[in-house]
Amino acid sequence: MSVRVLVVDDDPLVRAGLTTMLDGAEGIAVVAEAGDGAEVPAALDAHPVDVVLMDIRMPRVNGIEATRRVRARPGPPEVVVLTTFDADENVLRALRAGASGFLLKDAPPADIVAAVHRVAEGEPVLSPRITRRLMDRVAVEAGALDRARAALSTLTAREHEVAVGVGRGLSNAEIAAELGVSTATVKAHLTRVLGKLALGNRTQIALLVHDADLP
Repeated sequence: MSVRVLVVDDDPLVRAGLTTMLDGAEGIAVVAEAGDGAEVPAALDAHPVDVVLMDIRMPRVNGIEATRRVRARPGPPEVVVLTTFDADENVLRALRAGASGFLLKDAPPADIVAAVHRVAEGEPVLSPRITRRLMDRVAVEAGALDRARAALSTLTAREHEVAVGVGRGLSNAEIAAELGVSTATVKAHLTRVLGKLALGNRTQIALLVHDADLP
């Protein structure tokens, strides 16, 4: 079954280019397009979608607010934000709103296709180098470190190890190999971590681990 994608971008040329490229890729189907975040709810109501490619800078409803609204829906699709700049602090805000990762608009087509498949399978799309730069640009708010550590202290030792693995950018398989458990066990721990911490996806786990200043 193809991964169903909604492309959201206020630039018609960019939107058309992404749609043409993704529609030509194996296992992906662009089922809808939107020119602004304000159009996203109607598009999702009309079309079942697995992944939303979301531009950040749009005139009416920006990608951050649109991402927040998408992730608040029942059984929401994954969201990958699109940016022209690799040091846009708005990307971090979008990740905190529930996006599963981000892509640069000038990324090679093969990378964008691979990212869509990865996100649809529950893996985040994050460049460790760029993500670290984004995080370092944003001043940590007062008490964030203590709150993050307090939240992580509610986890069992194994859940904590899995969360730290996510924070290091490891895949489920890599975490499983490092801990000597099955991938299914890692997935089960992640489900419990998300539930205990009231988080929406593994990207938010990674951000919490960063706030806790853990390796």
